[in-house]
Amino acid sequence: MTTCPTCGDPVTPDLRFCVGCGTALVASCPACGAGVQPGMRFCGQCGTRVTGSSPAEPAAARAPGVPATEVERRLVSVLFADLVGSTSTAEGRDPEEVREALTRYFEVAEQVIGRYGGTVEKFIGDAVMAVWGTPTAHEDDAERAVRAALDMVDAVHAIESPGGGKDGEHAPGMRLRAAVMTGDAAVTLGAAGQGMVAGDLVNSASRLQGLADPGTVLVDELTKQAADLAIAFEAAGERMLRGRTQPLVTWRATRVVA
Repeated sequence: MTTCPTCGDPVTPDLRFCVGCGTALVASCPACGAGVQPGMRFCGQCGTRVTGSSPAEPAAARAPGVPATEVERRLVSVLFADLVGSTSTAEGRDPEEVREALTRYFEVAEQVIGRYGGTVEKFIGDAVMAVWGTPTAHEDDAERAVRAALDMVDAVHAIESPGGGKDGEHAPGMRLRAAVMTGDAAVTLGAAGQGMVAGDLVNSASRLQGLADPGTVLVDELTKQAADLAIAFEAAGERMLRGRTQPLVTWRATRVVA
């Protein structure tokens, strides 16, 4: 009989996590969370190198003294945000000025996420992924994540144009789109940076962000329910996300009301 490598409870082949302790039983890609089969050197979904990954040794940075097997399922809120128009903004401009504008964007993203108690997991090009609910959980993590997303959208719009436009001219076409989703994910306790959380929630949040219009924040139903006392939302319809069999009911966050 197959048993969990952490607690020794019996497990069946269809399980991805141990029902006794939450340990991941199937290795996952540290970048996108897709399942990784033994012998695979690269993720089949995103191409990230996964050699050496295993359920007992996730490919994530860990704090000293934290065992590699401390993985548990937690309720978290995941934020994905991405710059739209950064390529066209950079065209024809001095590379140093573009670098300075992007540096301001990265700094603003980290400041806003930190202000609301979130943790930056990774930057991917000019996209950012952040998580609330780990390592510290709050009752209002979903609300914090949506507030951060709205603030980031406003902050990017306020970044001055590289090249020094007249009278505080803003960067033409450089806008942010974001998505927040809430649900269960596999969390590596003590991890720092890439690989903190994994699972379908991460993949879905990334794909939902790709469907958001520039300058908007999309959320799922669970996030909306958790944050609607403080955030105003409007219906954004059902969206089909790659890898899902059922459409996702989505909402657009519009403003903070409390």
